[in-house]
Amino acid sequence: MKPIAKVIPVATMLAALLVTPLPAYSSTLQVGVGLNPDPQVLRGTSGGSKSSDCGFIATAPNEVIKVTQPIPYMRFSVQSAGQPTLLIEGPTGRFCVLADGGGAGPQMSGFWAPGTYSVYIGDRAKGSNPYTLSLTQSSK
Repeated sequence: MKPIAKVIPVATMLAALLVTPLPAYSSTLQVGVGLNPDPQVLRGTSGGSKSSDCGFIATAPNEVIKVTQPIPYMRFSVQSAGQPTLLIEGPTGRFCVLADGGGAGPQMSGFWAPGTYSVYIGDRAKGSNPYTLSLTQSSK
């Protein structure tokens, strides 16, 4: 085989690896009472190819949050361009929040039971945008 014939398959394989999507999340954030820092800020890319009742989401969660003890109050807030949605699946159920029409991103707050929560940042218009997810235990 000529040298150029060996290079083409390797280049093709490398190109395929570069365009292969990565998992939607990389680690699990553990939280308990007393976030430090407060707020915790997570960043990623919204949307995905999976159509759901909460917009288009990734096939794997964008974030995984493990609540280690009962938290009397915590708020999840999303900021993103497009039409962001917030889908949280956990031990107490499955909850979808849409952005309001006034420009505020989706938010969900209240009591959080111990357990693992899968968080999806979707988009109703099948868009894909950078997002910021803030977790705070401050009610202000």
